[in-house]
Amino acid sequence: MGAGERSLLGVEEEFHVVGLETRRAAPRADMLLPELGGDEFAPELQRSLVETNTPPCYELDELGAHLRRLRTRLESVAEPHGLGVVAAGTVPLVDLTGDDISAGARYEKMQHEYQLLVREQHICGAQVHVDVPDRDLAVQVVRRVAPYLPTLLAISASSPYWRGHDSGYASYRNMIWSRWPTAGPPGNVETAADYDAMVAELIASGTISDPGMVYFDIRPSAHLPTVELRVCDACPEVDDVVLIAGLFRALVGQAREDTDKGLPLPTQRHELLRAASWRAARSGLEGDLVDLTGPTLVSPPLLLGRLVDKLRPQLEELGDWEQVVELSQATLRRGSAAARQRRVFGRRGELADVVDALLARTQGRTLSQDPPQEVPLASALLAGYRPGGYDEAVTPGGRVLPHYGWMFRTLERLGPRGMAAAESALRTEQRARGVTFGVAGPGQEERLFPLDLLPRIVTAEDWGGLTEGLAQRVRALELFVRDVYGQRRIITDGLIPPSVVDNAPGYNREGEIVPEDVVRIAVAGVDLVRDAAENWLVLEDNLRVPSGIGYSIMSRRLIRSVMPDLEPPAGVVPLEDVPGRLRAALLSATEKGRAGSDEVALLSAGPSDSAFFEHRLLAEQMGVPVVTPRDLQVTEDGVYLVDTGARTRLSALYRRIDEAELMSSRGADMRPIGRALASAVSRGKVALLNALGNGVADDKLVYAYAPDMITYYLDEPVRLGSVPTYPCVDPERREEVLDRLDELVFKPVDGYGGTGIVIGPHAERSELTEVAKAIREEPAKWVAQDMVSLSTHPTFADGRLEPRAVDLRAFVFQSQWGGYPHLDVVPAALSRVAPAGSLIVNSSRGGGAKDTWILR
Repeated sequence: MGAGERSLLGVEEEFHVVGLETRRAAPRADMLLPELGGDEFAPELQRSLVETNTPPCYELDELGAHLRRLRTRLESVAEPHGLGVVAAGTVPLVDLTGDDISAGARYEKMQHEYQLLVREQHICGAQVHVDVPDRDLAVQVVRRVAPYLPTLLAISASSPYWRGHDSGYASYRNMIWSRWPTAGPPGNVETAADYDAMVAELIASGTISDPGMVYFDIRPSAHLPTVELRVCDACPEVDDVVLIAGLFRALVGQAREDTDKGLPLPTQRHELLRAASWRAARSGLEGDLVDLTGPTLVSPPLLLGRLVDKLRPQLEELGDWEQVVELSQATLRRGSAAARQRRVFGRRGELADVVDALLARTQGRTLSQDPPQEVPLASALLAGYRPGGYDEAVTPGGRVLPHYGWMFRTLERLGPRGMAAAESALRTEQRARGVTFGVAGPGQEERLFPLDLLPRIVTAEDWGGLTEGLAQRVRALELFVRDVYGQRRIITDGLIPPSVVDNAPGYNREGEIVPEDVVRIAVAGVDLVRDAAENWLVLEDNLRVPSGIGYSIMSRRLIRSVMPDLEPPAGVVPLEDVPGRLRAALLSATEKGRAGSDEVALLSAGPSDSAFFEHRLLAEQMGVPVVTPRDLQVTEDGVYLVDTGARTRLSALYRRIDEAELMSSRGADMRPIGRALASAVSRGKVALLNALGNGVADDKLVYAYAPDMITYYLDEPVRLGSVPTYPCVDPERREEVLDRLDELVFKPVDGYGGTGIVIGPHAERSELTEVAKAIREEPAKWVAQDMVSLSTHPTFADGRLEPRAVDLRAFVFQSQWGGYPHLDVVPAALSRVAPAGSLIVNSSRGGGAKDTWILR
């Protein structure tokens, strides 16, 4: 059979037999097999397992139909006996005894030889066979396909629970299976003769008794003219089995083509293949996987997407392309079966619920499971936890709120020592990935991005309300910036005094040259605080070069990597598409059809920038270069990236450099670039996003007028409130402020990063005297705000949980399509955490961060 011909494929599935009343593994498969009859059903090593075998198929739809037919037949025979069948790597509730081994000399010999290892084999896999009749070719295929198997294992991962406990793995079956002496990546052989000699040596050594006991992750079948995939867990979802089969057949086709071309065999080390499989078993589709071409850690959607794209020629030739793309996207949306089981467990903490869900999903049904209304009892981890105000996870009485119950069940399993170990693993991964943040100031060095272990939850209901309010606010701010650099109607109509705009630290005449129809605020970062369950307030707007998107994305990957067993019942909105949404927003500002209309670059100050790690990460994720002013040349025709003599025209620059620094920088020709770049922007030769001059709308004084902007420009009620703010430049407000020094928070109008803030209720008398003097001398440079009690969140510090104040930086992308603005509130929000005893969350002042989980 030629490489381009369509190969037959088939699947062997193993199932757990469980009691419908006990939900425990039941050693009664031998009761079912006589009623099932035929060659499509067979016993397994354990009497609580049964195997099905599909006939060979050409079409994936045909394969799926047979898988469903056999599952239905199993259920129909089992149910009258009070039994059910589960397709999963493990079943949560099982007893290990020596009495449950199936009859037969082969199984009895295995029990004698391998002892406890045999008693542990209450595990189920899904084996896929693909027709490769030539055994020399089959051995070549096995070696060439082996590097891709960890991805298939991650897709199948369905065994988080073992003997009543969460194992911490997505595929604990793989851990048990790997104890066999012949399990793991295939042997380093190149021909059928080499393979047969290796098997003969293993038999002669007494390690195995027959060729069928070679348990490599992939092997030439011992009894069929096929290559057999053996690494995968049994899957509750038939569609996951079909996806794996489709990918495996395409991988076999690619391997046959590579063999025909005489391409060399892969050279990955055996140890690295094992390590990649371990990572897949640990993480499933929820944590990073190993890309063996690096090797490096990458997100599962990226790795699976690359695999599907790589196999496109084979999938198209087989007629499977569209189906595999659709199945892979659906699998990523669902997450691994291990994660789905943890979601079910998180609702009530009952493994019986997990078994019920597995019984239903094995037959394609979905159980209706509403979250419980009762509040779980306080965790032992919360001993001594005393929030001073509104806490987002814990009630004043020390009880965990319902939507955090699942998290504390997992944390209780870990305990303080386990959490400390996870924190250590987190820091190790951060160092390995270079996740750093620079702190401004002389002699300061980069430090690890200060990330806490415990994610913060924002419910879908809360996020829906925030999304509306954030989009409304950014729409109004965009209109304000356009207005103050244009007709200045809001000033003429008396809503804002001219001095507020003209004296604003962020006001820049360069803002006047931006074309009228260009989006100015492509990326907004809006800082929010919460002082009660229902009360979110905007604390600050960041419209110049807001940072945090990349750190949010990396925070998710890090937390998922070190704690992949954290899984909320509702699931989490993923972040993998955020860089693509950012790139689309930037491209919307370009002129289609013009040279360079799809060329975007991230403009950075370079390694000296405190957030340079984020610059590199976002650029890599968007597939665009990071450039500095020294890399650019501006001509009459446009802006060019100059690289080793070649020039690439750029249509858009994502600006992550301060505009003052940009204006004083020199370009590739060593001439000042700022004015020339501004001129190119004014002539429509390049889009600079965010635009110059945006700072006029995000200083502390202009913030006081944001609610008025919303009603003025949009004629809508304000959906998201602001903290009451008092401009000290206003004589009446100033006198009120000076009378309330010990009640208010004082901020310099041009302050940044939390510098200069004086919190009245927490300040010394001398500090209040100094700030009063400064206000009297230069009132236009100060604003005062009502004191807001920031919500707190459990934070792991010094081996225990402490309540720490948090805020939330949310990001809004703005694009323009067909002449109309489009607002995209992305789920890559970053929670910032204040140090102990402080309300200032900025990292430059010792603050940290949390991964923020927007629930589905």
